Amino acid sequence: MSETTPEVHETPLGGILRDELARAGRMTFRDFMERALYDPRHGYYARGAARVGRSGDFFTNVSVGPLFGTLLARQFNEIWERLGRPQPFTIVEQGAHDGRFAHDMLNALRKLAPECSAAAEYFIVEPFPELRERQRLTLAAEDRVRWTDSLDALPSFTGVHFSNELLDAFPTHLIHYDATGWRERWVEWQNGQFTFTDGPLSSDSLVAAVAEIGPRSPGYSTEMNLAARQWPGDVARKMERGFVLPIDYGHARSEFYAPERSTGTLRAYSRHRVVPDPLARPGTVDLTAHVEFTSLVEAAETAGLRLHGFTDQHHFFVGLGRLHFPDGIVPDAAELREFKTLMHPSLLGLSFKVLALEKGLPPGPPLSGFGLSGDARRQLA
Repeated sequence: MSETTPEVHETPLGGILRDELARAGRMTFRDFMERALYDPRHGYYARGAARVGRSGDFFTNVSVGPLFGTLLARQFNEIWERLGRPQPFTIVEQGAHDGRFAHDMLNALRKLAPECSAAAEYFIVEPFPELRERQRLTLAAEDRVRWTDSLDALPSFTGVHFSNELLDAFPTHLIHYDATGWRERWVEWQNGQFTFTDGPLSSDSLVAAVAEIGPRSPGYSTEMNLAARQWPGDVARKMERGFVLPIDYGHARSEFYAPERSTGTLRAYSRHRVVPDPLARPGTVDLTAHVEFTSLVEAAETAGLRLHGFTDQHHFFVGLGRLHFPDGIVPDAAELREFKTLMHPSLLGLSFKVLALEKGLPPGPPLSGFGLSGDARRQLA
């Protein structure tokens, strides 16, 4: 980690955390990240500071254009058919940002699959009032959208749970291997700035999870996201039948914890540039870490979900593209540009992974998005 600079506390949240650390001594980076992103008054996401697109801090699939929502509408319609055309067909989105995906997808669903559209109800899981208000403005013309503060408050449903770049923003523990074994990265206030120090692992759950990695060379650093392991169970408890479909940056466990990946995946971003110090300007900078998908799937299977598919976004959208761009049909030029961006290997196509988990269905053929994906279990090994 890079050296911090004196101005790192010169944000409203920075001043609050400085005073807290002066009293308490230290906090885990996981707790620091949670406050930096989700503090109710000053967190980067909670107060709506996150901006996507060319003028914001980062690009995401939704930034490319409405085709992302259109292709997912095709996939959701197929899921509706696979579930036996339930009434209602519940679509749950978590991490909806400003509601643009819901807007694009619901518009496409009306045009492409009117029967599925008529059966659909839409829930957004959103705990933060600022973001909820933005979503209401974006979706002002939609009377089928409802909001809930948490997964716990969501009614039981049959349908699909969808998320795009949700799990990579879950607060994560930073861990570091030295001559004594695995240690945790803690945050302290020293000499007028936030600094990292190594200390003991902060919980028995973390000790058990870290044991799965095994020893590494001294100096090796990585992340351990316990919240991502809990999340599939939270979704599964609310789902009667259906699919869970997260799209996110990430790797299988063997690649995520590969010995040569010695500095981890944690990054801080502002205006499309990497901020060298993840402790800098808390509340104004995006913090993100890749998803370790193998442990996520293991936790999902323990919770009663079944692995349906796993692939990179390139293959996922090529599979859906066969539905949207049938042979002999010349695609719209704007849609074709968007499609190439979404699936291009050097842009978004290989960076994002797509996972499908299912519950309450007999084994069947892969959904169209996973028709070209190969052996999901082997990819997750």
